[in-house]
Amino acid sequence: MANPGSGRRRVVLIEDEPDIAEAISYQLHKAGMEVRVARTGEEGLHAVRAGADLVLLDLNLPGMDGLEVCRMIRRQATTAHLPIIIVSARADEVDRVLGLEMGADDYVVKPFSLKELAARCRVALRRRGPEAEPAQGYRDGSFEVEFDAYVARYRGVDLRLTAKEFDLFRALVESAGRVLTRERLLDRVWGHDADVDLRSVDAHVRRLRAKLGAGRRHVETVVGLGYRFVKDSSAPA
Repeated sequence: MANPGSGRRRVVLIEDEPDIAEAISYQLHKAGMEVRVARTGEEGLHAVRAGADLVLLDLNLPGMDGLEVCRMIRRQATTAHLPIIIVSARADEVDRVLGLEMGADDYVVKPFSLKELAARCRVALRRRGPEAEPAQGYRDGSFEVEFDAYVARYRGVDLRLTAKEFDLFRALVESAGRVLTRERLLDRVWGHDADVDLRSVDAHVRRLRAKLGAGRRHVETVVGLGYRFVKDSSAPA
C-alpha cells in the first residue's frame, strides 16, 4: 500500500485473475495511484480495513463472492463511505442493477479500456479528494449535512451513505424545493460521459430512501419528471 505521506491515493483491487490484476495495477500506477491486490474476498476485506481510498471489485471470486464483499464493506462504519467500482464480466442488466443496489458506485463490464477505468477511478477519487470544495453544508429542522466531510445526519443520527449516495443527496438538498430530472441527476452525480443509465438513478434513490428511514418522506418522486427534496417545515426560508 501507499505510504500515507506519499500523496498517492490507495486502491484495493480485489481480482483473482493474475493477468487482469497485473494489467489494471500497471495502468493505475501510471496514473499515480498505489494498488494493493487481493485474490479473494476475505483478503480484500482485510486490505480495505487496513486503509484504502477506493475499491475495485470483481464479482466472480473464490469463496466469498464480490456482492457479499460489497455488502460487508458497506456495513462497516469505517469503510461505508469508500467508493466502490465493480469490474465484472457479468454484463446483464440484472447484474448491474444488483451491484448498484448492494452499494457499488459504478459498474464496469469486462473487457474494458484500461485508460477508461483509470479515468473512472480518478473521478471517484476526486469526489473524496483534498481538492474538494471548502466547507459547506445544509441544515434544517431535521437534517444536517457537511458537504466537505461527507457527513449527513437525520435528527442527530448519522446516516451511513456511500460516496455516490451522498453525492445524490447533496444534489437534492442543494436544490431543495426544485425538481431535478433523472437526466440532471445523472449529469451532476455521475458526470456527462458516465456509462450509467437512468435506471441507476432510480436504484440509488431507492437505496438513499431506505437509509433515510423516517426522513425518506423528504425525497419526493415527481411522476414523469424526477425527484425533489422537501425541506423540514421548521427549516429557514
